[in-house]
Amino acid sequence: MEKYIQRDLEKELLKYMGSKEILAIVGPRRSGKTTIIENILKNQKKKKINELSFDNFKTLRLFEEDIDAFIEEHVVGYDLIFIDEVQYSKDSGKKLKYIYDKHWKKIIISGSSAAEISIQSLKYLVGRIFTFNLYPFSFREFIRARESILEKYLDKKEKSKIILERLNKHLEEYLIFGGYPRVVLSESREEKIKVLEGILNTYLLKEIKEILELSDDYKLMNLMKALSLQIGNMINYSELSSLTGFSFVDLKKYLNILEKTFILKQIKPYFTNKRTEIVKVPKVYFFDLGFRNVIIDNFQKERSDMGAIYENFIFNQAAYGGIELKYWNTKSNAEVDFVFEKSGKVFPIEVKSRWNDKKITKSFRSFVEKYNSRQGYFFSLDYLDSSKEGSLNIEFLPFVCFNNMQKP
Repeated sequence: MEKYIQRDLEKELLKYMGSKEILAIVGPRRSGKTTIIENILKNQKKKKINELSFDNFKTLRLFEEDIDAFIEEHVVGYDLIFIDEVQYSKDSGKKLKYIYDKHWKKIIISGSSAAEISIQSLKYLVGRIFTFNLYPFSFREFIRARESILEKYLDKKEKSKIILERLNKHLEEYLIFGGYPRVVLSESREEKIKVLEGILNTYLLKEIKEILELSDDYKLMNLMKALSLQIGNMINYSELSSLTGFSFVDLKKYLNILEKTFILKQIKPYFTNKRTEIVKVPKVYFFDLGFRNVIIDNFQKERSDMGAIYENFIFNQAAYGGIELKYWNTKSNAEVDFVFEKSGKVFPIEVKSRWNDKKITKSFRSFVEKYNSRQGYFFSLDYLDSSKEGSLNIEFLPFVCFNNMQKP
């Protein structure tokens, strides 16, 4: 039996186990959705539970063709119903609403977000559903799996040299192979690569061909390869159209599919003029670096794209923690890697492999002056310090100290 690693989302889900609402857990394939739910269910000792999967054709057909018979067979007499792989149903939202309204039971569903793409089925469940995203392991969860004794140090800004070295050693693995649970729990390099290849192939076969019924999977693969080599860069639509053979319209469509299926995220530029912001070109980052690296078949430690990988790491950890990042770029080429807003305040972030002093960049200073920022962050491998310039506080933090970024 595969070792279970406690997920941070589990505490959040447990808060709503007694609520009337349907709980939906969505995320990429192999991110651990079924595992986390089954771990919760095994502790629901006093409830009669029915666990189903729409991967079973007989169960799916009954649900879609005779909902009353489905209810009689799979709902009546149970306190809690868990339906896995819900994306296989083309009309899940409407039928789940019927079950909820006529025969209230606690319902938990899980699946890829392809269900949301196909027919927007969850629109029928407005006011009846709480949706949660489950990503691959965050770096905290990764440490919990690999060397749990180190987790407590993630919350401490001050770390001894030896502890920082141990954490950075784990970071090295995380940046190359990512955080998919099955990959993390694989011991050998060869097994990790094999598992990642399987995740990629399953995504193309199940998500793209079988569920979304799309035939241009080879073009999509070319698009993913091109984007993998451009993480942290502004999207060049003309270049991507030329490389993939997609028209501009299809290119936008497939970028949206990659985003909705938790492969990548397009982050927007930061402007105070929101109308201007919408028309500007986004940048792209991947939700899992292992998935990105298997696309380009590069698992080397010494590589020329480490700067982009470090940027992608900051994006990952922010996204997993519910922080929406943007970037800042001006016509005069002033640039800040990331920006986020909270409670009306603006926080700039710079990312660099190495940082040796408290000197801040000209672009960073320009942003701070323009938007009156009070707090900023510089991330690198091992530089830890802080400084104050007037009303601006600056934290210089190692990547493994991301959890110490103050949550405003």
